[in-house]
Amino acid sequence: MSEALKESPPDLAARLKTLRDGLLTGLVERDVPVRLALLATLAGEHLLLVGPPGTAKSLVARRLHQAFASTTYFERLLTRFTVPEELFGPLSIKGLEEDRYERLTEAYLPKASIAFLDEIFKANSAILNALLTLLNEREFDNGTRRESTPLIAVVGASNELPECEELDALFDRFLLRCHVGPVSKSGFPALLGLRGDVAAEVATHLRLSAEDLSAVQQAASAVAVPDDVVALLSELRDWCTAEKLQVSDRRWRKVVKLLQTAALTNGRNRVSIWDCWLLQHCLWNEPEQRAKVYDWYAARAGASAAMDPSRLTRIVVSWEARLKQDQDSRSQVRDAAGTLLFKDSTGKPTTNNAHTEQARRGKDLLFLAPDGARTVDPNYYRDRGEIRDRANAGQGFTLAELNPLYVQDRHYGWREFKHWSNRDAYVADKSNWHMDALPLPPLVEPTRQKPAHVEACLKELGTVRQQVETYKEQLLAHIASLDADIRTHLWVTDDFAEPAARSLGATRRVVETLLGRIEKLRQGFEMLPREQDVGGASVEKGP
Repeated sequence: MSEALKESPPDLAARLKTLRDGLLTGLVERDVPVRLALLATLAGEHLLLVGPPGTAKSLVARRLHQAFASTTYFERLLTRFTVPEELFGPLSIKGLEEDRYERLTEAYLPKASIAFLDEIFKANSAILNALLTLLNEREFDNGTRRESTPLIAVVGASNELPECEELDALFDRFLLRCHVGPVSKSGFPALLGLRGDVAAEVATHLRLSAEDLSAVQQAASAVAVPDDVVALLSELRDWCTAEKLQVSDRRWRKVVKLLQTAALTNGRNRVSIWDCWLLQHCLWNEPEQRAKVYDWYAARAGASAAMDPSRLTRIVVSWEARLKQDQDSRSQVRDAAGTLLFKDSTGKPTTNNAHTEQARRGKDLLFLAPDGARTVDPNYYRDRGEIRDRANAGQGFTLAELNPLYVQDRHYGWREFKHWSNRDAYVADKSNWHMDALPLPPLVEPTRQKPAHVEACLKELGTVRQQVETYKEQLLAHIASLDADIRTHLWVTDDFAEPAARSLGATRRVVETLLGRIEKLRQGFEMLPREQDVGGASVEKGP
């Protein structure tokens, strides 16, 4: 921390809280813009307020001025007809007489510490370049000289967003943006109860000096940005790209600086995931996008490690797929001699890899032709139609094909097969069946895994479990500190505590479920069949 910072962070936080609460005196539902205005000045940034007329935008700027000692204030309403003299001062007559183009800037924007520029996007091209330099570098080109200015912060205001590209650079100069609407229905009675102009209650000793600001900004640069915050910002950047929400690299750097300032002013030397609540006021280009950024963040609040729950879930899912693959794997069984076994028609193991069974042609069973069978009646064609190939060239005969054949019947002479007295006995005799040789299915069992494979999987699973348990410890620490961290946070409003608690609770349930799934994985790998170890070498067990 800088030696110039006279107060320790906790003392600074207490001072800023009292100062902030004083600035809020007599204001209804203007908590967020006042918080953002004060934080913007501490971080060396500017604030843009967007909303309809009559919503106390100028009052926020005037209250902000009261937070500082020995500072000047400048306020101006811009129109399309505003000329540079109205902002930067009139030309010096004496300078013109001496051939010098200079402005008399006293009491104008170049000499202001806090400024309020209403309808700022009405600025024309004659004003724009000088305004950009003033906002970004805190310098003003006065004739041939570039002069440093005492500018701390500008509060810009507009009823609408810029519509032309030439104003995009001016819009980008405002890191913090806040939409200010009319007082809600619930706050309306309090608004009606206000009497007269209620002044801010800011004690003189609480007011900030230029030295205080310089010390805060210098000390904030040393605040650590932990891995979980970096991971969240990286994921948010990808989300912004997918949502076509343009955020410049310069803006991301300024965001980090803002988060460091938020952490320091809350008495911490590390950025917290809760500081990232401010992101919703830094990354929108249209007011409705703020809610999207907020919802994205609220769903991830409490992601207290670089390895977030979704990544842990993907790891567990991949392990479940690996276990299922091992469980579903099948290998052919061997007997004690190492011969592959097959399953016969009764389901019993056999070393034979094939068996024979009665052949079929479609649904019809096939048979051999009887010895001496003929295709024509021998009583009329004694020397014709003898069947010399009982198997019909390997095709066999169906019953329908056997029926018209002629066979010798010991009682009746030659008769058709369908009228043959021995027909049924012939069909039932297996020696008369036309047979096919068919392969037997292999006898399989769950694959016996190598012990080294199972042990390696269990070891890796132990590492995954440790990662999840570490994540859970960090998550529980967030849950334990949730109420204190949010309700005492200088810049986060109290109403975030409830959605943050819901998000953390949901994340906790995910983590606990993951631990249960990891335990089932461990049991699953333990139960996998393994090869037997014999003399340092692994061999398969018998069936």
